[in-house]
Amino acid sequence: MKKEFALSIIISLTFLSLGFLLLHYELIGYGLSFFVFLPFILGYILGKSTIKKISLVGLIFSLVLFFILLLAGGLEGMVCILMALPLVIGAIALGALAKYLLNRNQKKSNSDQLIKNSILPLFLFLGFGFLEKELTKNDKEIISVKTEITLPYSTVEVYDAIKSVDTLIAQKTFLMKLDLPIPNKCILEKEEVGGLRTCYFSGGTITERITELEKGKVLRMDVIDYKLTGRKWLGFKEAIYYFNKVGKDSCKLTRVTTYTSVLTPRFYWQPLEKIGISQEHDYVFDNLKNDLRKKYGR
Repeated sequence: MKKEFALSIIISLTFLSLGFLLLHYELIGYGLSFFVFLPFILGYILGKSTIKKISLVGLIFSLVLFFILLLAGGLEGMVCILMALPLVIGAIALGALAKYLLNRNQKKSNSDQLIKNSILPLFLFLGFGFLEKELTKNDKEIISVKTEITLPYSTVEVYDAIKSVDTLIAQKTFLMKLDLPIPNKCILEKEEVGGLRTCYFSGGTITERITELEKGKVLRMDVIDYKLTGRKWLGFKEAIYYFNKVGKDSCKLTRVTTYTSVLTPRFYWQPLEKIGISQEHDYVFDNLKNDLRKKYGR
């Protein structure tokens, strides 16, 4: 039993570490090969029909250790790991189920065959990963996330309050309490087209260049640089604020964030990405309401 447990840990950590190294050096993409195929073959190799349940225990132990190392090294954040877990665990379960259904009437293999039986799946993973990277290297989906709020202030008052913010203080959203980057301040260097606006987060910075500016109407910026821990898969493109007069003296503020993502499958990742960005918007809007209330007393 000890041998089976140790072998399962060695094989699991080898596959996971190799997969992440290939991701780090951009030899494979953040797609089906890493999030689905890799955990599937681990579940298949270590399924109970191969060498009893102890191997799956070793796989779970390896996953926990692997994620802890990613967090400790600042390579990925808690939010990213938690979002990936259902996909990874589901693929492992499917792999174990496939092994059980295919081999339920066969004699179980012993632990001496485990390493030998993992060689072919390893090469299949490498081949699939390299092929997926080649086929999807130019595929970058552009997505927009829009959030709106109506405030009892003029469009100019709202514009002045949002263009540059010394300190953002608001109630943290659920994902921010985990480790979603928290905006701290945004500094506008020059209030003109071509001027730079830098936003500082708990996990890095985003630098924007103004491409369209009309006070109290629109503030449009291209993202020219961003440094956020563990988010190589996400690319920010544009940040836009629209200020529309509503009623006698109110403003409907619309925030649009445009970004790219290389994560697949898209049906799984895109809703989660939008939730994260929407919570960033909500945090900024909550701070904005507080700032306006303090300044104008209403």
